[in-house]
Amino acid sequence: MNQIVPLHRIERAIFLIRGQRVMLAFDLADLYGVTTGRLNEQVKRNRARFPEDFMFQLTPEEFLELVAICDKSRRLRHAPAMPYAFTEHGAIMLASVLNSPRAVEASLLVVRTFVKLRETLATHRELARKMEELERRLEGHDGHIRTLVDAIRQLMEGSETTPRRIGFRPEGRKSPKG
Repeated sequence: MNQIVPLHRIERAIFLIRGQRVMLAFDLADLYGVTTGRLNEQVKRNRARFPEDFMFQLTPEEFLELVAICDKSRRLRHAPAMPYAFTEHGAIMLASVLNSPRAVEASLLVVRTFVKLRETLATHRELARKMEELERRLEGHDGHIRTLVDAIRQLMEGSETTPRRIGFRPEGRKSPKG
């Protein structure tokens, strides 16, 4: 690409909508070096290449929620129609129908960003699993520690009430007390 696109810019353009990580048409158009109108035109011409698991159009509710949370809300608010959202597979397919060197290069960045997000999420899941396992172990240790503390207390209480002599006393000898 002529310009370097920072990965964090692509990461910020990925949203979780309908349980899927997606990028919006106008963000992909910027990356691929085309207008949003041109991108939408190519999607309409090649509609068979974009099943629902590759691309979907936002509902008005989804759109309003996105406008509320998005830092690009001014740009979104003035969209003439509900924007399209593209999954990772849809973004790759889009690059193939746009068929420009920049679109192909940008799609590689998009794919790498999606992969990086997947790896990050997998790491977080693994950490969460290990934390849960550690918490379960600690819960078991708490019970054992309480048992030990109780046993120590009983030993301490028993030593105060009945003094005991430890040792051997030969037969026939009396204890020093009596």
